[in-house]
Amino acid sequence: MDLKNLSDRALTVQARTLNGMLNDIRGYYGANVVARVQGFEGDSIAAHNYEDIPGAVPIPATLSLELGNVIGTRGGEEIGYRFVSDATFANRAPHTLDTFEKAALAAFRASRDPEAVASEIEGSLFERRIRMAVPVVLGQACVSCHNSHPLSPRHDWQVGDVRGIQAITVHQPIATNILSFKYLFLYFAAAGAFGIALTGLNWRQANAFRRMNRELEEANGFLASVSMKISKYLSPQVYKSIFSGEKDVTLSTERKKLTIFFSDIKDFTETSEHLQPEELTSLLNEYFTEMSVIAHAHGATVDKFVGDAILAFFGDPTTKGAREDANACLDMAIAMQRRMVELKAEWRRRGIEKPFEVRMGINTGYCNVGNFGSADRMDYTIIGAEANLAARLQHIAEPGGIVIAYETWAHVRERVRARVLEPITLKGISGEVVPYAVEGIYERGGDQPDTISETGSGLSLFLDVGKLDAEARRRAEATLEKALGAVRSRGAANR
Repeated sequence: MDLKNLSDRALTVQARTLNGMLNDIRGYYGANVVARVQGFEGDSIAAHNYEDIPGAVPIPATLSLELGNVIGTRGGEEIGYRFVSDATFANRAPHTLDTFEKAALAAFRASRDPEAVASEIEGSLFERRIRMAVPVVLGQACVSCHNSHPLSPRHDWQVGDVRGIQAITVHQPIATNILSFKYLFLYFAAAGAFGIALTGLNWRQANAFRRMNRELEEANGFLASVSMKISKYLSPQVYKSIFSGEKDVTLSTERKKLTIFFSDIKDFTETSEHLQPEELTSLLNEYFTEMSVIAHAHGATVDKFVGDAILAFFGDPTTKGAREDANACLDMAIAMQRRMVELKAEWRRRGIEKPFEVRMGINTGYCNVGNFGSADRMDYTIIGAEANLAARLQHIAEPGGIVIAYETWAHVRERVRARVLEPITLKGISGEVVPYAVEGIYERGGDQPDTISETGSGLSLFLDVGKLDAEARRRAEATLEKALGAVRSRGAANR
């Protein structure tokens, strides 16, 4: 609407100005040309002083000068017209040229280009003015007249010389049209008010979002902290399945084939009597930590710690098949016993006279696995005779040894050596169970072992060959030879 209003106003002003100019030019032409020719009976001539000659009409130069006065008077401040030269006739007042006109005239005479144009734009932001000048070039008729006229300022004019300039000035007072943009101003005012309101609303929303984000970060931090604390009470597999939504926290169980691992510390009660409670707690936690790291590395689900015992299993929540689960469980047990050799050496160096010795049992069979308990308190564990059998197998194992059931042995028989033990019976399982003692636990690829650990009735031996220096080796040889002699000597006496 503003552009339409501004356009309408500009066109109206220009139309009125042009109409007035045309009327004045028509009146000038009627009075100074037509009227003079019609009122004279002889031949009419063109002269610069046509007013003094009856029937004469103005020459082109005089016509241009007088039309410039007509247009300039009618155009007012908006449109100006000048036909000026620095070489006027003697009977005319000299023209005053400003800096722009002088520069344009000099440039035109230097170039002698009849199509040349000089322009200038000046003014401020609210008031602009453009001026345009073109050269007035003399033709053959003009040269003859000027060179022969007695009042001419020069008599050596040539065709193509620049006699003067014709300059047009257009003035655009933008400040007077400011009110034409009233609708635009109203739009800007409304848009500004809306923008301020929107900015305020966005600021309030941003503050609200920041406050909510802080609260969410605090809540997330709290939940993450609680989650990390809860994870200490659950095996990684169970924790992941619960928090990922794979398992619901409901009282439900499944029957699955699992490979169950059970370990126990031999003579734990007796060992604990020789340690202070703080030392015993630290030692037991260190043992559980080391065993848990190995269990997690092999993919075991650590069910629970029962006193000094560890119950773990393979096959739930994820399974690779009964054979792969059995092999993974055996690999874990061997890695644990080998780690125990290193731990016992470390504990002896720390002054522990009787470090822990662990027995382990492994069985493969079907158990009920899932959440047991009440609606308020539940435990993710396994129940079944096969789990009890794993506990019984570890009970008959030698310290530092691993005993496995027949099905487990059938899955791993191609990888390990096992010695058949005396059959055992177990409540809840019909028939006898044939256990197998795993051999070669501490052998590593056929090389001689770096450590030797044996414990039995009247026997406690630990030897770390890799850490013996020359003096220690001599003492070890002497001690072992002395021990061997004593054993043989007692054996011969008993025979």
